[in-house]
Amino acid sequence: MTAIKNILIVEADEIIRNALKTLLEQYKYGVKEANSIKACRENYDMDTFDIIISDLRLPDAPGTDLIKSTRTPVLIMTSYSSIRSAIDTIKMGAAEYLAKPINNDEIIEVVTKLLSEQENVYPSPLESHNHEPPVKGMVGRCPQMMEMFRRIRKVAQTNSTVLVNGESGTGKELVAKAIHDLSTRESQEMISVNCAAIPENLIESELFGHEKGAFTGATATRTGLVEAANKSTLFLDEIGELPLEAQARLLRVLQENEIRKVGSVQSTKVDVRLVAATHRDLKQLVIDGDFREDLYYRINVMTLLIPPLRERGNDVLELADVKLKRTCDRLKTPLLRFGEGASKAIARYKWPGNVRELENAIERAVVLAEGEEIGEDLLAIEGDPTTETNTIESEVYIEGNDVEELSLEEYFQRFVLSHQDSLNETQLAKKLGISRKCLWERRQKFGIPRKRKEAI
Repeated sequence: MTAIKNILIVEADEIIRNALKTLLEQYKYGVKEANSIKACRENYDMDTFDIIISDLRLPDAPGTDLIKSTRTPVLIMTSYSSIRSAIDTIKMGAAEYLAKPINNDEIIEVVTKLLSEQENVYPSPLESHNHEPPVKGMVGRCPQMMEMFRRIRKVAQTNSTVLVNGESGTGKELVAKAIHDLSTRESQEMISVNCAAIPENLIESELFGHEKGAFTGATATRTGLVEAANKSTLFLDEIGELPLEAQARLLRVLQENEIRKVGSVQSTKVDVRLVAATHRDLKQLVIDGDFREDLYYRINVMTLLIPPLRERGNDVLELADVKLKRTCDRLKTPLLRFGEGASKAIARYKWPGNVRELENAIERAVVLAEGEEIGEDLLAIEGDPTTETNTIESEVYIEGNDVEELSLEEYFQRFVLSHQDSLNETQLAKKLGISRKCLWERRQKFGIPRKRKEAI
């Protein structure tokens, strides 16, 4: 026998509230009602409902305040409908947005859809450990991940620009790939670009292409990555590192759906869906003058926040098991398992490097393992999680300092601050014996911003 689905209606207008109650009860839903947020909190445990339907404007607070108070999906209704308010409401976490007056068939259709999504997205704790995850290629059962999966499935069906925000190593490219694979563009290859890994003087050419003779070394016309993503999805990782000149060109792509190669006077139309990612606070970069405000509002249509691994509870153990199996398969070693001590160490460690750090620890353990079980010692994660484990390979000269007396962190910081006015990023990285991406990551860690060129 199918369990009755329970719905809470939060509406100040008694006539509308009673009409909705009568309609939903005709479809055999269990319905409770309230006329304010205060009444909701005093009379009900909101997490026990399957759906909450709320007016946006309530006597004591906006209906969107309910979103923060419960895990139950909240459907927002309003008489003051606009595209901007709809976008803002969805960004705040509303499951759906409907404009009044609401058609009876429309409300039933939306309620049915939301209940169906819950059955598909929120697996029961009693289901098999091997249950297919809600988004292919991703693992997670904590509430934050389940909510993110739901939003991925929803936004994938649109052409809206998406901003993925999360710490380094949380899997931002996986989220972009999931959005692409669930969209109508899935038959085309997604184009991925790490904005921090391309030399600043080449990034415009890489993204937008160039004409023959546009600059020294441009011996042939080249198609840029934006044009290569035509009819597909363009993923720009670490968009906060994009130079201001390139930001202006990207804004043109989003506003006019066209690109202009470096050195060209002609524009080409493109159909590109943009997914951008960053671990930085773009709003603060706007305030600091390092990111264009108009571009910020263009890409901040829908934001997906990936929780860090330390906030995902038991997800880390399930994820570790999946990564262990994949690593053993890739390295063609017999299937290993975690010992009790290793599992406890994985659960209590904070994982500052998130999923990427977990993958690296597991691969190291698989390589070193001699039996069928991975012990706690092989993971090598019991030290201070903020300790720098990498070394700077090249010998570089820092004027006025004895290098042997400096820690690696001091060594790096002193060198960069001493030479960044005379060397570009590529030269700095070469002198330090590291990649540009590694240089950029260390800048973020130690809070040393990169000097930028002024926009023309």
